[in-house]
Amino acid sequence: MQDIPPPVKTSAFRSGDDHGDSMDQPAIEIRDLHKSFGDLEVLKGVSLTAHPGDVVAVIGGSGSGKSTMLRCINMLELPSSGEIAIQGEAYGLHPARGGGLEPIDPKQVQRIRAQLGMVFQNFNLWPHRTVLGNVIEVPIQVLGVPRDKAIARARQVLARVGLAEKEDVYPSFMSGGQQQRCAIARVLAVDPLAMLFDEPTSALDPELVGEVLSVIRDLAQEKRTMILVTHEMAFARDVASHVIYLRDGLIEEQGPPEQIFGAPQSAHLRQFISSVV
Repeated sequence: MQDIPPPVKTSAFRSGDDHGDSMDQPAIEIRDLHKSFGDLEVLKGVSLTAHPGDVVAVIGGSGSGKSTMLRCINMLELPSSGEIAIQGEAYGLHPARGGGLEPIDPKQVQRIRAQLGMVFQNFNLWPHRTVLGNVIEVPIQVLGVPRDKAIARARQVLARVGLAEKEDVYPSFMSGGQQQRCAIARVLAVDPLAMLFDEPTSALDPELVGEVLSVIRDLAQEKRTMILVTHEMAFARDVASHVIYLRDGLIEEQGPPEQIFGAPQSAHLRQFISSVV
């Protein structure tokens, strides 16, 4: 019987058994992240750090690896290699028999993932549940929050995103902008350590984009930690504290928004910005 390989981590990250002070830890840290799908290498060594309160905007063309990177952060995609830590705790991963990495302890993945909230391109609401039902499902079923407290919290966050009057409405009777705001409320209901946004306006009609961006802007002003994959360049420039330009699976340039949009060094980045602005 083969020995189980040790978890992939470094001394800079703590394990789930180390309960030291995490206040000075980055909210999210990625080191040398690689991800392949068969022979296609989508991520080729990505590293980034998001500190508490940071708003990191990730920009780049289609196929650059933006969404894949985001999905690796909460283990919706398993990395091929590299390290990911949430508030200093690294996912315990070891080599899988078929290649790549897999969790040593799925319960650890679930526990860490519960600290992250993800907003998808296409809302991913449960169509058979009302707006209120969508927002209370995870707090009750996953986190064990008493129903009355979950409902009270849900009503607070629905008011926060402008949907206080929609709690009994089903998703199919709402606009795309309202559905995406409900998806944001569902994330806020669990009060996550960090929020991950995967092109949150890409599926919306142009006239509905503003209402969703307004909610995200307010969250940024509240100093919520966010990693935002977006094609809204003006919004990224105004809201982000740090911008990453991803190209062909690698970070080609990164820095504060005034540098990335005002004085880009990469010819590819200059061309990309001019093509989307």
